[in-house]
Parts: sequence; structure tokens; C-alpha cells
Amino acid sequence: MTDRTARAARNQERSLEAFLAEKARFDAMVAELQQMSADHFGADPEAVLWGAHANLQHWNSLLARVTDSYLRRGEWAE
Repeated sequence: MTDRTARAARNQERSLEAFLAEKARFDAMVAELQQMSADHFGADPEAVLWGAHANLQHWNSLLARVTDSYLRRGEWAE
């Protein structure tokens, strides 16, 4: 194996390790989001007011940027 090939293999291995670490971080956040949703985002469903709605609307807009980007919707559409 040439030096260049060895460097490329090490680079790919490090890239994969970094990618998998970020994927684990993403998966942990998704699990936290699922728990937050199950808990109604800390709002009492019997007494929810507009502030809770505004918070959730803002969070949804942030998540939509991620999903729209990945799925090429909205401003990311081709």
C-alpha cells in the first residue's frame, strides 16, 4: 500500500468515526425530542396558553429547516 493510499484510508476511517459520533448525537437529540413531545413540551394540555404554542411553533420552524433541507423542499428544492 502506498503512502498516499494509507493516508486516504486513515482519513476515511477518521471521517467515518466523526460521522458516527455526530449520528449518535443526532439520535440522542431525536430521542429527547420524542420525550419532550410525549410530555407535551412541558405544557399542561388542560391549561395550555399562547406562549406554549409560540414556543412549539418556533421549534417546529427550526426542525422544518433540517427536514426541508434533507428532503429538498421549500428553499432547498431543486
